[in-house]
Amino acid sequence: MAAQSGKDLLVKVDMTGDGLFESAAGLRATRISFNAESVDVTSLESAGGWRELLGGAGVKTASISGSGIFHDAVTDERMRQVFFDGETPDFQVIIPDFGTVTGPFLISSIEYAGTFDGEATYELSLNSAGAISFVAAI
Repeated sequence: MAAQSGKDLLVKVDMTGDGLFESAAGLRATRISFNAESVDVTSLESAGGWRELLGGAGVKTASISGSGIFHDAVTDERMRQVFFDGETPDFQVIIPDFGTVTGPFLISSIEYAGTFDGEATYELSLNSAGAISFVAAI
């Protein structure tokens, strides 16, 4: 696999609730992580005392984080609205040459910052709020 441009990792938000996704404006850095809790089923009868895990039993989560510059664009306004209204709209994350992740997310934090001689910046964190789907890249 050849090297990939980091700017191709896109975070998109459903703008109207009807599947119309638009890239979150101004994002410069993005990250997505997947986690699954393990359920330990080790007992005195476990072979050699090795830990045993129950497959498919733990809680699965996905989290997205990003940072960028503030544009005061329509998508920035949508993100603020989602946070203050406590909504969990669908987001889409396009991971180049890997696939697309889609599902509901809650914006768990949004931070704004700036210096007197620079641009306004923001950071946001999202946590999965339901089932996530994955479609592999073709």
